[in-house]
Amino acid sequence: MTFEQIISDIRSRKFSPIYLFMGDEPYYIDELTDMLTATVLPEEERDFNQTVLYGMETDVASVITLARSFPMMSEYQLVVVKEAQNLSKIDELEVYAKNPLHTTILVLNYKNGTLDKRKKLSAAIEKNGVIFESKKIPEYKIPAFITSYIKTKGLDIDQKSAQMLSDYLGNDLSKLTNEIAKLLIAIPAGQQRITAELIEENIGISKDFNNFELLKAIIDKNIYKVNQIADYFEKNPKNNPLIVTLVVLFNFFSNLMICYWAKNKTEQGIAAELGFRNPYQAKDYVAALRNYNAFKCMEIIALLRTYDAKCKGVNNISASDGELLKELLYKITH
Repeated sequence: MTFEQIISDIRSRKFSPIYLFMGDEPYYIDELTDMLTATVLPEEERDFNQTVLYGMETDVASVITLARSFPMMSEYQLVVVKEAQNLSKIDELEVYAKNPLHTTILVLNYKNGTLDKRKKLSAAIEKNGVIFESKKIPEYKIPAFITSYIKTKGLDIDQKSAQMLSDYLGNDLSKLTNEIAKLLIAIPAGQQRITAELIEENIGISKDFNNFELLKAIIDKNIYKVNQIADYFEKNPKNNPLIVTLVVLFNFFSNLMICYWAKNKTEQGIAAELGFRNPYQAKDYVAALRNYNAFKCMEIIALLRTYDAKCKGVNNISASDGELLKELLYKITH
């Protein structure tokens, strides 16, 4: 089941007797667990019918004993096992998962990995409950996540602002949503859009000197702007780590390489080739096709790999990240 399907079922009170939320992205695991905690029982019934355990502090026998007990003056009891990846001999839960009690909702919150799907426990949970694997979102999909998440709050965000947040905060969804929460509090009354100015004021990312603007300047071959941003990055290395810039550039030029073989090189054609929902997202690629040929694109990808190694100390004795960036940008734009 997808995250959205599970959320919909919980809201409709279509509960399963056992849930396994697992994977490398803790955000969705915690969101689903919190949703069940807030929905299954009214507040007045939680003292007697809601139990939260931690994998390191309990054992399988205790979990099964709790799960097999009946609720007190309530339709359900909720048993949540957080950090279930630390539960010793977790496979022994198969005995309960094969025949779960339907007045108990057992939630296994399993982070930083997955339960082996070939094991009998996984098969039993899949048959009688719900398994959801929470996967890390790739960096290039984070702006779309930000846009979608902000829309769920009844607001909007432009492409540049979403990219600014993505470049600065990475793909840690918990960190992202916490920072977005600050923006939601700070947004002026009556304003319906998260802007670059709001981000600059409240999170500290420059609206003029960031990876989004750097990439745009590179695409347009605006050497003056490229050098301006490089100088700013060199003076503010903490907020503008070189490795993040390299990832942004590598993702763009890797996608650009695909565009050279697209039959239709219009915004619509490139968007279809790259799997973008909105043709507007392909505008920069169409512009880059005019300014960089395929051979130059391949050279840039090779340069990015070389400078990624250099910023990690390979064949680099003393050059700072700022110096490496300036050197790299000169080679890209000339």
